[in-house]
Amino acid sequence: MLSKKLKNKNIILASGSPRRQELLKELDINFIIKVKEINEVYNSSLKEEQITNFLALEKAKLFKTNLKENDIVITSDTIVWLENSALEKPKNKVEAIKMLSKLSGKTHKVITSVCLLSKDKEKIFFDTTKVTFKNLSNEEIEYYVKKYKPFDKAGAYGVQEWIGYIGVTKLEGSYFNVMGLPVHKVYEELLNF
Repeated sequence: MLSKKLKNKNIILASGSPRRQELLKELDINFIIKVKEINEVYNSSLKEEQITNFLALEKAKLFKTNLKENDIVITSDTIVWLENSALEKPKNKVEAIKMLSKLSGKTHKVITSVCLLSKDKEKIFFDTTKVTFKNLSNEEIEYYVKKYKPFDKAGAYGVQEWIGYIGVTKLEGSYFNVMGLPVHKVYEELLNF
């Protein structure tokens, strides 16, 4: 059991995302939240999980010098990958509407990478889920963006919100990965860390 294995560990979740916090809590492990600001910039030659692996590691590096013996930091990054480019978090309403219009009627990938870091070890892993949206009407997109303000979400949507209920017609892979944390993999990797 994970809670037993981590009994003497100090788990630090380096994420301000309420979804990630909620999902990690459901694994029944104690953790604290510490967020360090990072400019999420990466080389444009990076593709798919190369982007999220790089950013998850960059986020973890911010903690490297201050780690104590029993600390384990968990960092994570999620992107939506569509037609050979990454959709990150929209900056405003216009960008959010544009992103959802692009996703409408198509299948995209949601890629989440996680980095586990301790004083003497690091482990990076990722998960990919394919998500298909129905053709969304302009009215549906505008309603969602106005009411839910998805500006802190990759691809401008939360699968666990209204748009997911009415718009997602197919999902291949982990639902929780789309929410921002592949908890099944986090559980396994922490057990073996």
